[in-house]
Amino acid sequence: MFPTMTQPPDASPDPQSPSRGLGIPGLVVASEVRRNRKRGVSYWWKVFRLWPRSARWAAYVALGLVLLLLVVAVTGVVVVRRPLPEYAGELELPGLSAPVDVLRDDNGIPQLYADSLDDLLMAQGFVHAQERFFEMDVRRHVTSGRLSELFGEDTVETDRVIRTMGWRRVAERELAVVEPQTRQALEAYAAGVNAYLESRTPSQLAVEYTLLEVGGLDYTPEPWTPVDSLAWLKAMAWDLKGNMDDEIGRVLTGVDHTPAEVAQLYPAYDFEASPPIVSSGAVVDGVFDQAATGGTRNPERPPPAFAQAGDAFARVQAALDAVPTLVGRGDGIGSNSWVVGAERSATGAPLLANDPHLGISLPGIWMQMGLHCRTVSEDCPMQVAGFTFSGVPGVIIGHNADIAWGFTNLNPDVTDLFLEKVRDDEWRYDRQWQPMEVRTETIEVRGGDDVEVRVRSTDHGPVLSDVISDLATVGANAAGAKDDYAVSLAWTALQPTTTADAILALNIATDWDSFRAAASDFAVPSQNMVYADREGHIGYQSPGLIPIRQSGNDGSVPVKGWRPENDWTDEVVPFEALPHVLDPDEGFVVAANQAVIDADYPYYLTDDWDRGYRSTRIRERLEADPSVSVAEMGAIQNDSVNPMARTLVPYLLDVDGLPNRYYRDGQDLLRSWDFRQPASGEGSAAAAYYNAVWRALLRLTFHDELRESLWPEGGQRWFAAVTGLLRDPGATWWDDVTTDDVVETRDDVLLQAMEDARDELTRQLALDADDWTWGDLHRLDLRTSTLGESGIGFVEWLVNREGYEVGGGNAVVDATAWDAAEGYEVDSSPSMRMVVDLGDLDASRWISMTGVSGHPASGHYVDQTDLWVEGDTLPWPFTQEAVDEAASDTLTLTRATDEEDSSGG
Repeated sequence: MFPTMTQPPDASPDPQSPSRGLGIPGLVVASEVRRNRKRGVSYWWKVFRLWPRSARWAAYVALGLVLLLLVVAVTGVVVVRRPLPEYAGELELPGLSAPVDVLRDDNGIPQLYADSLDDLLMAQGFVHAQERFFEMDVRRHVTSGRLSELFGEDTVETDRVIRTMGWRRVAERELAVVEPQTRQALEAYAAGVNAYLESRTPSQLAVEYTLLEVGGLDYTPEPWTPVDSLAWLKAMAWDLKGNMDDEIGRVLTGVDHTPAEVAQLYPAYDFEASPPIVSSGAVVDGVFDQAATGGTRNPERPPPAFAQAGDAFARVQAALDAVPTLVGRGDGIGSNSWVVGAERSATGAPLLANDPHLGISLPGIWMQMGLHCRTVSEDCPMQVAGFTFSGVPGVIIGHNADIAWGFTNLNPDVTDLFLEKVRDDEWRYDRQWQPMEVRTETIEVRGGDDVEVRVRSTDHGPVLSDVISDLATVGANAAGAKDDYAVSLAWTALQPTTTADAILALNIATDWDSFRAAASDFAVPSQNMVYADREGHIGYQSPGLIPIRQSGNDGSVPVKGWRPENDWTDEVVPFEALPHVLDPDEGFVVAANQAVIDADYPYYLTDDWDRGYRSTRIRERLEADPSVSVAEMGAIQNDSVNPMARTLVPYLLDVDGLPNRYYRDGQDLLRSWDFRQPASGEGSAAAAYYNAVWRALLRLTFHDELRESLWPEGGQRWFAAVTGLLRDPGATWWDDVTTDDVVETRDDVLLQAMEDARDELTRQLALDADDWTWGDLHRLDLRTSTLGESGIGFVEWLVNREGYEVGGGNAVVDATAWDAAEGYEVDSSPSMRMVVDLGDLDASRWISMTGVSGHPASGHYVDQTDLWVEGDTLPWPFTQEAVDEAASDTLTLTRATDEEDSSGG
């Protein structure tokens, strides 16, 4: 404790004087302060000199600590803010032929204006690097299997998986396949990225590089290349790859369950309950005709024969689980899109809505941007705005001056797993042993020894069961023989494709025909594409490389690779035969991952469609409103009605036997519930209770009989499975196999689930049921997939943003999905929302889940998140006048001075 302050020379000598010091050095009573406030520093220095030496040293130490903390804080702020980009003034961009203007609005969303396409895409690369380069750099390390160079041993298994599939190798071959103008665009974009890199040190590019350097990483990012851009498209194809998890799940479930029991967990699509996207049409002479009837039914396929290879496929699942969430897992990922024709629009022009559902990431996967040629011409044809991928030139989803488009996952079966007989580096095919293709790659590991990866491939594809080092072979239980077994992957994305051509062609399409021409190049991932134009037309197109299998392979389960009848043919479904529709009679198109077309369609697309709960709800709302506005389109995107609740709640209300008022409180909440799931407010307590019951029901019904990797996540497939089981109260799945003397039925499980849910919410939320809210349970935590999982408190605090309370849920239109096996936290969601008004493009609306910036210190890191959580959107200016009015900053990118000098300028 500091000693009492010695009084200044002219202070009252009376120790009882009210002017006496307060006992804390440097402080005096108010009257003394008033009397001496005008005295100078020298006076107070004299006062300080009269203190005892010990008091002065204590003050020195305290002052030193304060100054040290201040220096640390200031230094920290400087370091964190150093990478923030310049938004105004002028910057040189070597290689430009003329200046480019970058106008940003209050949310930092950039709109770029240039005189040539090369300049425009070069500037796009520069601006992407300004805001998102660390994200871009991490992505290219992911797609090339080089994460361990940055993050050490923890990511070696991830690198092994990616190296085995060879994403980077495919992208290198793809560069030679795309059109020359696409290569030119990729090169211009890369030049812009590299110009930014050359102007800054790593610490000026991103604070993450500074943090990695503090951790001992000596690293300078290498130049960006066109292949880096193409490789990221492979990651997106992986996230939307189709039914591989269902294939593995059927096998693993079938190891100890009958085919009938397996079928109960993978119920067939109900075309009556959920109409397909395209409701009419047939393939005639190899061309799909939306007005035709009839067609050729799919040939009957043999019933699935589950290979007795549970160990093999469990090992493949372990390998797939090593792929980072940054590139997605493909589990339950869907999207909403729909388009309304002029006759059903309040604006008198088509309206188009889209909200792709992807895994949670920070920064969000999308960056909003406008790309404008000042004078649109054949040489500079781009006038487009929408959502971009940092690292890829052009706009992925959005609109130009003539058309708008949106994507949802078509989810065709473009992957197959082949069980292979192997010995050493040979594989069995048609009674003969064939040599495998073998290559060796080296993974550099930060802070550790290099790791060699030996990759083997059959004619079907890379051997995934080799990936995890202690899971390299499969024993003779695989098929009842003495051979060893492996599992290979066939996937359409493992061949060079032209998707990059399609992106740029979409950006400059002007009508239905040019839109379809662009779509014909969209190879992987296969997407449902909705369309609208300013002439009043709406439409839908299925694109993508979809394999045609031979008769022995129905795509639903892995097959024996040694049998030729299981192979893919050399052909894919012809683009002209893929379903499409222009101006349908009902006046709208809904594409939300449901079946594309009915079972009479002659080509096999998949049997593992999303069961259509979201699409059916969207249709309900559109059918109920003959004149939809932009605001009402947005309201549909935020619809939180739980479709499974409509089915399950009547059963819950019929449950008898809840022992007392404490347990009946939750049941009473359901009596007046309208099945909506808001984060708070009316109905939120009921939503919290219902979802706790749903989670408990899934645990009680399935955890005892399924291996942990197959525990229900609670999405649309489980809605359909449980719906079927509810109609069969004595189904074997209801019984708990761990209780020897009791056979549980449906009603036993429902009763126990309701009691368990009540107890859980009492523990987690409150004793009083009226105090429960769904948002208290259902939270959105935005965490970066790299440093955000570092375990270092300060670093995680810096880069993560957590605790957003959200509504919605699994298979709900507001699709904030959660994994019932893990908890209630959001694990995938609408990554953005947009509504385009083709009558007045400036009246369109958009929102990103996070913000345009990847810098944690930026005001635009998560500045759109609160609006997104509330279901709000931002104005989307497009015309020059609207962009100018919204602009708060203008940055002009100019040619470098030495270029002007060397050209005589």
